[in-house]
Amino acid sequence: MECLDTGGHPEPGEADAGMAARVWQGMYTLVLERHDRRKAVADALGMSFSRVRALRRLAAGPITLRELAERLTADPPYTTVIVDDLVRRGLAERITNPADRRSKLVHLTEEGEAKAALATGILATPPDALLALPPEDIRALDRVVAKLLG
Repeated sequence: MECLDTGGHPEPGEADAGMAARVWQGMYTLVLERHDRRKAVADALGMSFSRVRALRRLAAGPITLRELAERLTADPPYTTVIVDDLVRRGLAERITNPADRRSKLVHLTEEGEAKAALATGILATPPDALLALPPEDIRALDRVVAKLLG
């Protein structure tokens, strides 16, 4: 029986929910266990992954420390420690916020931008097993992931 409040699609049953749980666990295993790029990117850049995440968030442009903390889902004192380390490494600097001269923005230096780009390249490299799939399977995965991301 079809349910109208789900856009005309049948309501998921227990079997569908079980399959969805199995798919979710499989995605977790693939991305975060078998092909986790966090260690590779941390080793390549010589810093913890939390610093790599900060670099990548800052690559979009200068932001306040508070905004960075929100984007990292970290508390401001810990974010300050991360930014201090990035500044010490010459990858970021604090500049006066032109919209509010009482506050500072954090932005990447040229070297920081290069490291952020390197990190993005490492993290975006698909594993060999994905590249080995037939093109129609990759297209199907692309459609499904795009739909899940909304």
